[in-house]
Amino acid sequence: MSGEVVKLRCQRIGCDATFTPDNNPEGSCVFHDSPIFHDGMKEWSCCKKKSHDFSLFLELPGCKTGKHTTEKPVLTKTAPSPRKYAPAPSPVPGPAPAQSSRETCSRCRQGFFCSDHGSQPNAKQVNSQAVAATEGAENVSAAPRMIIGINEPQICKNKGCGQTFEEINNHDTACNYHPGPAIFHDRMRGWKCCDVHVKEFDEFMSIPPCTKGWHSANPSS
Repeated sequence: MSGEVVKLRCQRIGCDATFTPDNNPEGSCVFHDSPIFHDGMKEWSCCKKKSHDFSLFLELPGCKTGKHTTEKPVLTKTAPSPRKYAPAPSPVPGPAPAQSSRETCSRCRQGFFCSDHGSQPNAKQVNSQAVAATEGAENVSAAPRMIIGINEPQICKNKGCGQTFEEINNHDTACNYHPGPAIFHDRMRGWKCCDVHVKEFDEFMSIPPCTKGWHSANPSS
């Protein structure tokens, strides 16, 4: 159809929205600069937000604004940080009492096994950690659910999709996505679901989805 408006997909990292050249105002795009991967940690170089989990890392909201673009960003390669060596601890003159040593020992205070002071963990520390974990779980389960209308636009959070959809038009082949998980190993990036691995991050983001299914605005639920 000659009068149909062609929508373009923004290539900025963290955006993935669709736009038209005649409707692309300044500030409509929210995005990130290049990512940094080091020792299993994923970090955005622009705002220093980080996460060990790749899915949560991609969902971190962008910190920069501008116009949408179809040009892929040029990712800068970051040099590995030099390995830092801690100085050898100075010898302690004379033995300390067993109880005070256990209180100052970092392994005992965290509840781990320690060959120097026995396997008995610090009960107060373990109990406080258990209470904090229980309270955190209760807070998560008590979070209210948002009620979305079937005609209200939503953004699909399935990995590799990111399209806007309405629940009334959702079906079992509407979404193209990666069920995952994403794999990062020995400077290779890829998806376990389709066994495709590349070296560059922008190549990884361009790997075509391998699975069809329903759009989901909250795939973790």
